[in-house]
Amino acid sequence: MQHNYSQILPAIRSLCEGEHDEVALMATISCELFHGDTRFDWVGFYRVTAPELLKIGPYQGGHGCLTIPFSRGVCGAAARERRTQLVADVNAFPGHIACASSTRSEIVLPVFNGAGAVIAVLDIDSDQPDAFDTDDQATLEMMLAEVFGRL
Repeated sequence: MQHNYSQILPAIRSLCEGEHDEVALMATISCELFHGDTRFDWVGFYRVTAPELLKIGPYQGGHGCLTIPFSRGVCGAAARERRTQLVADVNAFPGHIACASSTRSEIVLPVFNGAGAVIAVLDIDSDQPDAFDTDDQATLEMMLAEVFGRL
């Protein structure tokens, strides 16, 4: 699978250097990822704003769901299980929340702060089936740990 992280990651590192505001970091990362890879149809963060509750954060693409409980959907599973959800076919995922009918596959990664708390999830949707693989997972997990692990 073709990945374009060789240009995206240095840009994210440069733009995020010295920044400690979570929302500013999330906005910058979602913008860079969305515009940096044609597979990505929607890129955004859902922030943990209350126990067991995610609310829409900075994103690029069409409208997202406003709130997602930890008990529902791919984003909820990533937050609840504290592990990345790699979904080749969203229609085969039990309880998938269809925020956009064009979404065919997605990857959702938990975002941890330096204390190890889940502060958000990064949701990347694609209008292509099976658009993500374990290389995406490893690269994105590393980038999130690098950026948010220092907070």
